[in-house]
Amino acid sequence: MGDEKLREKMRRSPAGWRLRELHKLYRSYGFDRREGSKHVIYRHPVYPQLRATVARHDPVRNVYVRDALDLIDRLEAAGDVW
Repeated sequence: MGDEKLREKMRRSPAGWRLRELHKLYRSYGFDRREGSKHVIYRHPVYPQLRATVARHDPVRNVYVRDALDLIDRLEAAGDVW
């Protein structure tokens, strides 16, 4: 199972999060990380259609946090929670 505590904190307030915290959330739900030159790409190994691209900014923009929460919700709906 993933980091529920971090996920709920992000859900309550999507502003002001660091890239390392977003990485921790994605990793706790089993997403793989690939480094691009200006972006980080997250992809789930079992559900490759669950994919996100995140710009390298600190703090992370709110839209990237909301996208992460949406992907994790979709992962849970698929029935495969880490």
